Amino acid sequence: MRTIDDYNFSGKRALVRVDFNVPLDENHQITDDTRIRAAVPTIKKILADGGAVILMSHLGRPKGGPEEKYSLKHLVERLSSEFGTTVKFASDCVGPEAESLAADLKPGDILLLENLRFHKAEEKGDPEFAQQLSKLGDVYVNDAFGTAHREHASTAVVARYFPNDKVTGYVMQAELDNARRVLDNVERPYTAIMGGAKISDKILIIERLMDKVDNLIIGGGMSYTFVKADGGQIGSSLVENDKVELAARLIAMAREKGVQLMIPVDSIVADQFSNDANVDTSLSHHIKDNWMGLDIGPNAREQYAEVIRNSKTILWNGPMGVFEMSNFAVGTEAIAEAVVDATRRGAYSLIGGGDSAAAVNQLGYADRVSYVSTGGGALLEYMEGKTLPGVAAIERNDY
Repeated sequence: MRTIDDYNFSGKRALVRVDFNVPLDENHQITDDTRIRAAVPTIKKILADGGAVILMSHLGRPKGGPEEKYSLKHLVERLSSEFGTTVKFASDCVGPEAESLAADLKPGDILLLENLRFHKAEEKGDPEFAQQLSKLGDVYVNDAFGTAHREHASTAVVARYFPNDKVTGYVMQAELDNARRVLDNVERPYTAIMGGAKISDKILIIERLMDKVDNLIIGGGMSYTFVKADGGQIGSSLVENDKVELAARLIAMAREKGVQLMIPVDSIVADQFSNDANVDTSLSHHIKDNWMGLDIGPNAREQYAEVIRNSKTILWNGPMGVFEMSNFAVGTEAIAEAVVDATRRGAYSLIGGGDSAAAVNQLGYADRVSYVSTGGGALLEYMEGKTLPGVAAIERNDY
């Protein structure tokens, strides 16, 4: 697979698929620019070579047409500031205006296209739409790992129109390199931390990790499905009743393979799903009726932190509790601190996108762990062993 370092962009117009799906507030101001900052090295490499850059991305989930709150024009000022130039903007990602602006680009120019998802053809992977996009550039660069698991026009289909001129950007390459690092030849002890609401979202990766990890730490809402499978009383905690048998099987599988599977021994419980609820601490296997577990408890925090601090390789995907609510964020914060401590001691730590990445960023720990992934779903699918269409499209030479 060719990477951006294998290509000289001098005199070329680079059509770059970035992931600028950034959160905006009600005034259309960016509240977290992590994804923009991640793409900067790729864009700077193209400009330094003497190329021009055409940026394309999606933003949010528009309902089949243009919506003001999802317009990428809200990013123009931030990008112009970042690169010290006036970033041009096309009010559509295809058509006469986009083609004219792209054709007029000079080396060092940057053009941002309007939201790809304003066209239903993007998510359908429509070849005609992809061909229209391909007219804008001379070389295709995919730097949007976060959407690499989608077979969309801009991530998987457009590459076929650049048979000899398609490369991965720095974000994509770093994501793949770091994912491989926790899949192959890891340093032990290796600990995976799996959190989040549902076990159904993590089944495949948990099964795959069973053959690789020494410790598997479970937290978040999905932990109560495991507690129930282990014979516990979980009150009104979140549970996937149709996955209780599966959780029991995973517990047995861990025992067979010599993996230490850890379920929280205690929980922070509440009498309603609210930050203003009455709060108590309970053994996870003995939660009272009408009470629900919303975070791991103090003993679980201590046990988990001890295992993490003694690990040499750490993968973390998913929060330990409802960390959006301050009363139930303590467990996630404790895990983040333990991961940072282990990293300081020489461990390799990969934060697997999504909510766990958001938590690490919010706590200001992003530069104190080894790598924070920008693609939650894509990373999980890659680690599950699935082919990512956006990656396969760069690798293929048979068009």
